[in-house]
Formats: sequence, structure tokens, C-alpha cells
Amino acid sequence: MGIDGGVAAQRLASLRAELAARGLDGFVVPYADEHQGEYVPARSRRLEWLTGFAGSAGAAVVLADRAAVFVDGRYTLQVRNQVPAGLYEYRHLVEEPHADWTAAAVARGARIGFDPRLHTVAWAERMRDALARAGAGLEPVDDNPLDAVWRDRPPAPVTPMVAHDLRFAGVPSSEKRAAVGAALAQAGCAAAVLTQPESVAWLLNVRGSDVPHTPLPLSMAIVRADGTADLFVDRRKVAPGLETHLGNQVAVSDPDAFGAALDRLGGIDGKVRIDSGTANVWVVDRLHKAGARVDRGADPVALPRARKNPVELDGTRAAHRRDAAAVARFLHWLSTEGPTGLHDEIAVAARLRAFREAEALFREDSFDTIAGFGPNGAIVHYRATPETTLPVRAGSLLLVDSGAQYLDGTTDITRTVAIGTPTAEMRRHFTLVLKGHVALATARFPRGTTGSQIDALARWPLWQEGLDYDHGTGHGVGSFLGVHEGPARISKIHNPVPLEPGMILSNEPGYYRTGAYGIRIENLVAVRTDDASPGAERPMLAFETLTLAPIDRTLIDRTLLSEKEAAWIDAYHARVMAAVGPFVGDEVRAWLAGATAPLAA
Repeated sequence: MGIDGGVAAQRLASLRAELAARGLDGFVVPYADEHQGEYVPARSRRLEWLTGFAGSAGAAVVLADRAAVFVDGRYTLQVRNQVPAGLYEYRHLVEEPHADWTAAAVARGARIGFDPRLHTVAWAERMRDALARAGAGLEPVDDNPLDAVWRDRPPAPVTPMVAHDLRFAGVPSSEKRAAVGAALAQAGCAAAVLTQPESVAWLLNVRGSDVPHTPLPLSMAIVRADGTADLFVDRRKVAPGLETHLGNQVAVSDPDAFGAALDRLGGIDGKVRIDSGTANVWVVDRLHKAGARVDRGADPVALPRARKNPVELDGTRAAHRRDAAAVARFLHWLSTEGPTGLHDEIAVAARLRAFREAEALFREDSFDTIAGFGPNGAIVHYRATPETTLPVRAGSLLLVDSGAQYLDGTTDITRTVAIGTPTAEMRRHFTLVLKGHVALATARFPRGTTGSQIDALARWPLWQEGLDYDHGTGHGVGSFLGVHEGPARISKIHNPVPLEPGMILSNEPGYYRTGAYGIRIENLVAVRTDDASPGAERPMLAFETLTLAPIDRTLIDRTLLSEKEAAWIDAYHARVMAAVGPFVGDEVRAWLAGATAPLAA
């Protein structure tokens, strides 16, 4: 529920006093650390400390007489519960970007500060241009003024960085580095600066636990066209034997050496690649000051990381089979316990985790489980708290969006379950969402197609009823890495990255009736080549569905389905029964047989 209003007021006043002492008229506080990752350690949760907002995307702008907090559509309800209205204005991050709000709110000559380690180059350019039009300036600070007033700031995480076994990684780091180096050379680059820990982790076949839910060691790296690399990480994290695993082509240095290493790149013969969408301003400015020829392009590791190799694909299939057994046990438990009213949303999420913890190779949840009953299910990124949790009981829908990190793969699944007897309206909306899910699962498309080009397939049945949903249809998923991974996605928002074989994405259309219930059906899918189209005149691609869990048959209105849609659902359920049945006990197996039975004609 955020922080106490009095505490929030005191913190805001302390920051304003610090800004005044530094001659700054305002300051921007993002949800970000120097790596621009989805999850940040406690030490870097500045936005939450200042405002109370605990979501995974947002920013605050603090001026001398006004302050505002900016969030996207996922968090419009959450921000009002967590951030004191008397202190901050609530603004929409997309509809009213904080650059525009700030430019309209400041006086000519104002100096707005920002920490260059916490913002990307693309962000800084937009903010600087907006302020310039208002006659104001954007000022980088050497040390963050918020850190100066945050008295009980947590220490930096120091968790072991360990080798990721080749039986899970599939390809040695030396081969990955050679391939990335060759791609850099072909682009005329001598080196690339990697600021995203997931790229470092994949390239060097290492993992860690510095942030929640994603096995990342917070670190930076420089990789060169010859396949050598420099790794910058707190040496206290380096597990015994890790330097042997890395080999003599990877040099390990403390983070304090990173700046000097960037300076040396100014003297190399060739360009230096940085990803301006993720690299922070401090890195890019340091390169420019050193005289480096900066090449602003894509992170050279992002696309190879997204194209899973055969070992990673086999691993994720195995992880999904084990995960499916845990989910089946959970859904069976829910079928008997859900209608009793004895369990609230928090207890439901805990029970699901307990089933997963019993599975081999489980390490942690891949994100905070969303268990939203009734009206809470309509909040897209809802997270139950003691203040908001509802008892689960007969009479509405329960939406459970969850996932797990296994050593051999990452899972993400959403199932919407009727607790008791669903209404005809619930069944109609659920079936419309299911029709969109099936349309995407069965799509075939030529090579070169982007996720933006097929997003409408999942929305079409809803559109015909005047309905839609306000989130993307699919995000990339890593291999024992981030549950949200670029560069490909399936979304209305234009994305130029084509879908390629080996990419893993989610298929998750939804519908949300505010104040009543939410519906989402999510499976993970892998892009594969399509050999089932004789006579095709160009190479075609399709999806392999990885997730194996029953879809609530009581919510399906068979009269709204075509024969092909019903056949896909029956075939999917037969596959679930065959794959999962042998790995659960007799009682769960009997329940599963009913849950996966063919739909009545």
C-alpha cells in the first residue's frame, strides 16, 4: 500500500531542499538502474522509496512547487493506492509523457537535473528537446541528489555469479563470442559495450541472483570483434572456478575499472556499438569524450539470445512438462478448494508456488504471481496485498498468471477459471478470447513477418463485438533468463524485428470488465519452420505451443466455435493429457481426464 503520507511528505521535502542547495529547479526520478532492466535491486528502487509506487515502470518529476508520478495503463489503479494524492499528480506515461508535462510546468531558464546513469540516450534526447522548446535545460548530475537524502539505503547485492552448465546452455561461450564478434566485424565495429546483464549472462554462460525473479548477475561487459571480452563485476560475486569457466579470453575486472575501459575504446581502430535504447547516457557520453566512433545500433547479443538453440528448446519443452504437472495439481486443488471461500488470493498464489517448488530444477517464480479474483482480475498487473486480497469463492472468475524459473527453461502461463457456475456473459467473453488465442496459435506466416503484423489475429473476434484489450498480445521469453525478453514481440505497437525460428513468445489475448472480472488465456509458443504447406511459394513459419495445461471447459461456449477451433482445442487437450497424465497421481490424473475431455458437439 505504498508509504505513509507523512513519511512521503518528509522525503519529498528533503529532496526539494537538496535540489535547492544544488541550484536545480527540478529532478527526474525513474524506475531504473544503470542497466535499464525490468527488475532492479532494492538499492536502486528510488522511485518506490520517494513516492511509494512499486510498479515495474514509471517515473516521477519533482519541481519546487509541483510533483507528478507517471505510469502506463497497467498501473493507473495501483498508483492511486500507493502514492499520496496530496503530494503528487497522477499522469499517464504514454498519453502525457513526462517530457511534455515538465516542459509545460517549468519557467524559462529552469535547470532540471537527471542522473545520466539511470536514463537512456533516447530518453535524454527527447527530454532535452522538450525542455529546450520551453527555454529550460536538462542538467546531468555527478551524484544523485536523492541518494544524498536516502539515509537507510540498502547495500548493493552481492550474490554468487555461477557458470550456467553447457547441458542447459547448449553452446559454449567461446562459440557465442566468436559469432557475435564476427557480426560486429561485418558491421564495421571493433567492439560493443553490453550494459544489459541478460546479454552478459547469455554470452558468457553465467547466471546470478542479484534481482528478483530473473537469474541475473548485475554486470557490464565489452566484447570485441576477435571474440575476446572484458567482464566488469564485483569480484566478491565471482564463485570459485568461474574464472576457469570463463577462460583466458575473458578478463574480469571490478566495476570501478569500467570507465577507464570505455576511455581506451577511444583509441581503437573501428566503431564501438552501443544500443541507444538501453545504454545509459553516462556510458555514451564517456565514449564520446574519449573520441570513440560510436555506432548506435541494436545490442549484438539480443537477437542471437532470442533465437534459442536446439538444446535450449529441448530444455524449455522439458521445463514446461514439469511445470504442467505442478499446474495440474494446482488446478485440481482449486477445483475442490476454490468454491469453499476458505482461501484468499495470497493463499492461492502460495499454494501454486508450493506445487512448483516440488518440481526438479525449480529455482524461483519468474515474476510475482497475479492471482486476481472477480474485480481484481480486471486489473491487468494486479498483485494481491493484505489490504487488497479477496477471498476466492463461488460466483466469479479467478485469473492466475504465473511462471517459474527452471535451470532448463522459463515458463509463463495464465489460466482463467470459473469458481462455481459461470454466467452466459462470462462464457461468451471467455470464448471470444479463446478464439483469438487459437487464431494466433494456428497462424502460418512467411519469413520476414513481424509480430505487429499478426497481432490483429488475436484481437479479431473481440473487435467484432466492439471489444479489445490494452496490453500486447505476446512478449519474448528467455531460456532461464528474463520472462520478458526482446527484441521481438506481438503487439499493436510497431516492431520491425521479424519472428525467427527458435524465438519463444507468449500468446495471451484477454478481456477485462472493470469492477467485475478479468479473462486472459496465455500459452508460450516457439517459432518453427512450417513444412505443412505443400505448394507454398515461399518459406513459411508457424508456432509450436509449449505450455501444457487444460483450458477451463466450463467457460467455453461451443456454439461460438468453428469446427476447426473446436478441433484444435480437443487436440490440445489430448496432448495435455498424454504429456502430463503419466507424471501426476491417480486422483489428479482422473480429474485431468475430465478437464481435457473432448468438447460436446
